[in-house]
Amino acid sequence: MYKFGELVVKLRIPILVVALLLVIPSAIAYLHTPVNYDLLTYLPEQIDTVKGQEILKEDFGKSAFSLIVTEGLNDHEVAELTDKIKEVHTVASALSYGEIADSTTVPEQAIPKQYLEKLKNGDAQMIAVFFEEGTSAENTLNAVAEIRTLADENVYVSGMSAFVLDLKDIADHEEPFYVAVAVLCSIILLLLCTDTFLAPFVFLLSIGIAIIYNMGTNYFLGEMSYVTKALAAVLQLAVTMDFSIFLWSSFEENIRKYDDHDEAMAKSIEETLVAILSSSMTATAGFLAMVFMSFTLGTNLGIVMAKGCILGVIGTVTILPSLIRTFEKPMLKLSHRRLIPDVSGLAHIITKKPAVVVFMCLAVVLVFPSVYGFLNKPVYYDFTNMVIGPGSTLTDEETQFNVANKKLKEDFDVATTEMILASADIPHAQGKEMINRIRDLDGVAYVIGYDAFKGGLMPDQMMPSKLKDNLISNGEQLILINSTFDVSSDEVNNQIEQINGIIKEYDENAMLIGEAPATKDLTEIMDHDFMVVDALAIIAILLIIMVAFRSITLPFILVLVIELAIMINLGLPYWTNDVMCFISPICISTIQLGSTVNYAILMTTRYKRERASGLQKREAVETAFRMTFPAVVTSGMSFFAATIGVSFAARMGLISQLCGLMARGAFISTLCVLFILPAFFMVFDKVIVKTSHGFKPKASKLATQQA
Repeated sequence: MYKFGELVVKLRIPILVVALLLVIPSAIAYLHTPVNYDLLTYLPEQIDTVKGQEILKEDFGKSAFSLIVTEGLNDHEVAELTDKIKEVHTVASALSYGEIADSTTVPEQAIPKQYLEKLKNGDAQMIAVFFEEGTSAENTLNAVAEIRTLADENVYVSGMSAFVLDLKDIADHEEPFYVAVAVLCSIILLLLCTDTFLAPFVFLLSIGIAIIYNMGTNYFLGEMSYVTKALAAVLQLAVTMDFSIFLWSSFEENIRKYDDHDEAMAKSIEETLVAILSSSMTATAGFLAMVFMSFTLGTNLGIVMAKGCILGVIGTVTILPSLIRTFEKPMLKLSHRRLIPDVSGLAHIITKKPAVVVFMCLAVVLVFPSVYGFLNKPVYYDFTNMVIGPGSTLTDEETQFNVANKKLKEDFDVATTEMILASADIPHAQGKEMINRIRDLDGVAYVIGYDAFKGGLMPDQMMPSKLKDNLISNGEQLILINSTFDVSSDEVNNQIEQINGIIKEYDENAMLIGEAPATKDLTEIMDHDFMVVDALAIIAILLIIMVAFRSITLPFILVLVIELAIMINLGLPYWTNDVMCFISPICISTIQLGSTVNYAILMTTRYKRERASGLQKREAVETAFRMTFPAVVTSGMSFFAATIGVSFAARMGLISQLCGLMARGAFISTLCVLFILPAFFMVFDKVIVKTSHGFKPKASKLATQQA
């Protein structure tokens, strides 16, 4: 390790040159990395909603779907608009009132009355549009943007593609602002917590280079999700700042021991590598646990963040030492008094028996409400709430999809659209019976299917060809269901189960697809994913700590303390009646565990050193608290600062919520490590010493002390 440090110091100029040169291709690759704004594409391929989407594309040449609401247009104007929409590139088909009421072949009285009432309400009409490509495909988004320009403000485009288009515009505009806010907040915090005015800027330059590398290498993943793009830089900054602080603290200590500052830096690199290896491994393990999610958004975010953590470590022991040696003189010259006070008095108080009893009782008392709140935490699965949900400050002009969704609900009492893919060979009588049974279900506004029109006053030969072509293709039939129930609600999930039960009676291979069925599948998947990912993260971190400390008991104590902090953080929304996005608990659980367990490792390492040096229990815990307090506070508050600023600045609900939860989690974890962990050390010291290697002083030290 020391030889490596010597090599870094010797080659510091070439290292900086190469590091800066690598920024160029990394930045170019980052700018050319595709971003996926459609989270439904991360669903497992084997579920019916995903397989059905592929069948829809193959057999009908259709993929994304949107309902367009018009107000104040007469039948002729709506017909003209429909024709214009059909001419838009990648629009597969458009079905409106005029397509059904084809005056050249069908008398209006032949059309079932319920369809006339549902597709046309006063001066409002509905147009169903299918696109050739996927929800978030560039051509689909361009088509939605073009459709919005075909008429005045009285035409509203709803659906997931409209949502993705608005989301893309908002995210692209907001993301650079998130990074700027995180950097500014980190600078302010570091200016207060470090002892030199220049250190924050040197730290951020080193971390910034590592972030660019991380974002650039995402090009080789093929794409990144918009959630990953929005959070990766902020998270990498918050998580890897600890490493920079440790190197600088070690260097300051060593330049007082060594006259040769190159030697001091080489020694600091050695000490930093040893110290941050286990810390970085726990953070990386937490992120990599997300790779095992069935909902592969976790894979995308987990790989990117694990990669960022590894690159952060590499940057800390190569780029940062080179920068510090280059700017050492002005850094030391611009030093100032550290604002974190001496905590010797506080260390003495918290190791007294009354304080230990209070903190242990507090930990026990907090368990029940925290766990209860965690198990009953309110969660939403509606993708649109990720943008306009809790914490959002976006305007109607920025969220046109939401305005359109409201119009759809107001004018037609439609909240979501589901689609049935079934065999076209189902006999007409059975097909009509199936549609009627679905239509009679609670919350079904209406059903559009070929068998709903065929027969009675509209024999097969009178069926409009445009209608037939839209609903029958390659031996498959498409049935549209409009529901009055909101996506992810208990009502719509029950409705989906009832519809699936009905269609399977007539065609065992029939599929129900659309946003609501996909969201229901997601609900079931995430419950499984959370248990798997949480268990894997805990097991991996337990093993890492077990190996690092060669202890049986310490891993459980450290993880228990951090898990208590996680339970408090994720249990609070139940008591404050705040609804979380479905991905928030699983992201926060792994990120908070993997990142903030480092604070516990830092204090435990010092506690072990003091016990091994021969100090008794209380003196060892007191010294560990006093010596690690500045580092733990600085690390925890740097994570807090980077995320709390973004939480307040972000205008998208999901980003604001995630960053707020991360900030609160860092703060709670810091408090738990500073006050509850020492109490655990005091209570379980005998057990820890007996079940851990390296806590007992060597015989030579004991002899010296006794002498």
